[in-house]
Amino acid sequence: MNNNIGEIKKKALFGMFWRFGERITAQAISFIVSIVLARILLPEEYGIVAIVNIFIAIANVLVTSGLGTSLIQKKEADELDFSTIFYAGIGFSLIMYGVVYISAPWIAKTYENEILIIVLRVMGLRLPVAAINSVQQAYVSRQMIFKKFFFSTLFGTLTSAAVGITMAIKGFGVWALVAQYMTNSCIDTIVLFFIIQWKPKLIFSFKRFRELYSFGWRIVATGLLGEFFNQLKSMLIGGRYSSTDLAYYNRGESIPNLVTTNINSTLESVMFPAIAKVQDNKKQVKQAVRRMMKISSFIIIPLLLGMAAVAEPIIKILLTDKWLFSVPYLQIVCIQQCFAILNAANLQAIKAVGRSDILLKLELIKKPVFLVFILVALPISPLAIATANALYTILALLINSFPNKKLLDYSFSEQLKDVSPYLLLATSMAILVYIIGNIKLNMVILFPFQIFIGIGYYLIGAKLLKMDSLGYIFESLKAIKR
Repeated sequence: MNNNIGEIKKKALFGMFWRFGERITAQAISFIVSIVLARILLPEEYGIVAIVNIFIAIANVLVTSGLGTSLIQKKEADELDFSTIFYAGIGFSLIMYGVVYISAPWIAKTYENEILIIVLRVMGLRLPVAAINSVQQAYVSRQMIFKKFFFSTLFGTLTSAAVGITMAIKGFGVWALVAQYMTNSCIDTIVLFFIIQWKPKLIFSFKRFRELYSFGWRIVATGLLGEFFNQLKSMLIGGRYSSTDLAYYNRGESIPNLVTTNINSTLESVMFPAIAKVQDNKKQVKQAVRRMMKISSFIIIPLLLGMAAVAEPIIKILLTDKWLFSVPYLQIVCIQQCFAILNAANLQAIKAVGRSDILLKLELIKKPVFLVFILVALPISPLAIATANALYTILALLINSFPNKKLLDYSFSEQLKDVSPYLLLATSMAILVYIIGNIKLNMVILFPFQIFIGIGYYLIGAKLLKMDSLGYIFESLKAIKR
């Protein structure tokens, strides 16, 4: 048993290394590309794609959310399970694409923008590709061979970057963004098809489908509720105000999401299959969740709060003054994401131990509250909607942590005790960085100085306070080298 746990831990460490490398490399390239495109394209062109992504994201949940997860969570998934889910996913994706295709004129009329019809119908072609990719990702996650992700994502990101920038320079406008998204999805899936051993076979079992879907449908329902309400704020901003307002919001949101998506998705994608393998051992699961929460807090919270402190120079230097309206959105989302990472850890724990029923119940409790928050803020301004979303995220943490008191004996107060040192140190660092920002110096000189002081202050503080996550990260890096 101990050897088995040790092997899982070793695979998790290697997986975390490769997954983090994959996410950082891909997102760094994507971020650079987004900066280039933001300088060439107009906010309203970004707004069109942002509106389309609302509906594609919701449809994508129905296609990918529960089926791939059920393959990872099942203790013994064989060839029949994978092939069954592969064909079921393609079937669902074609149905959802039909819905998107038929709905496109109505959506375009709602947002009073005729180009949405063709853009939505083209972007909807990502759904069948996503269905195939979700099964590939489930296979990679079960085998914990995350090195495969690195190469497929890198190739897809580089190819799509070249396509997007070339088309933007040549004046294709919104279609440069569409081509970038589509190329990335397709290339990623094609590369995985050639570099992983699993290939679908002509076998299908309705019995296996029902077994897997008995777990997966709750994940789908949970994901659908979460994604719908997550996208609701974008729907309302784009409908009540304008696509340009939505572009400012999305641009402000995308920069902090670069941090949380890279690091948190790395931890989640590696820890979920690792936790699922020891799901019957309550003590082991709790230790894994605590470690995930502490490491993500140690890394992500200072990055987010530091980013909030230097939000204005970030926007000015990277995106130019035409995107300055994104600054307050960036700051609010940074604060919100500090609590969102703790939410993610709680939900991953519940999902990994197979309690998808609890996940669904939590969503049914939380979303009416979210709706009240957003509807109260809607008549005020888009910025008020962003603020309401941040306040809801804090409240959601209290709700999401409640089941883990019983499931893992890991209460909210214990969680708060684990992460509060990182939160307090990062807050003091952000205040110092913000104060330094008031010095009358050239922004190009002052901005790097703020970053240098912030990193130094946080690392020295972590060392003096003997934060165990710092030591754990160094030990993990040594283990990977060995």
